[in-house]
Amino acid sequence: MAPGDITTELLREVPLFSGLVEEELRAVAAVASVDRFEADQVVFREGEASSTCYVIRSGHACALREHPDGRVITLARFGPGDIFGELAMLDTQRRSATVQAVDELEVIAILGPDMQRLLGDHPEIAVKLIVALGGKLRETNERVAGLSFQTVQSRVARVLSQLVHAARTEGAGDHDVLITSTQAELARLAGSSRESASRFLAVLERAGIISQGRGRLTVHDPAALERYVY
Repeated sequence: MAPGDITTELLREVPLFSGLVEEELRAVAAVASVDRFEADQVVFREGEASSTCYVIRSGHACALREHPDGRVITLARFGPGDIFGELAMLDTQRRSATVQAVDELEVIAILGPDMQRLLGDHPEIAVKLIVALGGKLRETNERVAGLSFQTVQSRVARVLSQLVHAARTEGAGDHDVLITSTQAELARLAGSSRESASRFLAVLERAGIISQGRGRLTVHDPAALERYVY
């Protein structure tokens, strides 16, 4: 399969482009390029000019916001097929968050001006973009509600459940699901301190629901984990 065909196949799996016919997908692929980033490398930083959106081909990335006092919160985690930086399709405002590679990351990059021309030629992409942005806004609202009303234990369990779901979409089985994430990252995703998240992870480990390793953990019983989400 030629590189362009691989790009077209991946674009077809992205909800934003899933309704396009082959010719339209090739039009998107024609203005796309492939970029690679090492683990922990920054793709773009909060406050930088916004000019490019990205679709993940392989690997994972996370979106971060940093408070002036140095505290960092993880807003989202992205995996294969996910799109980020998509606001560059619509305007040239500064980046609202930093995106950093979690592991070796390969992305399809599309310049905002190129995408804007495509949106003009294919209004159906614009409609799907609105739907995608609405979904992300809904997820943000749920996250804010969770931070307001859920306990730390429930928030950490919810984050783990979401990571299990993401791993399953990438081919993981029903049990013994490997999650590549540090305690610090899990804590940031859950909006808690690392110490609080670590204490709850120890509870889960003693219960046999998870086991921990360096920079990763295995969820042995996802169904049992769900009981901690409320």
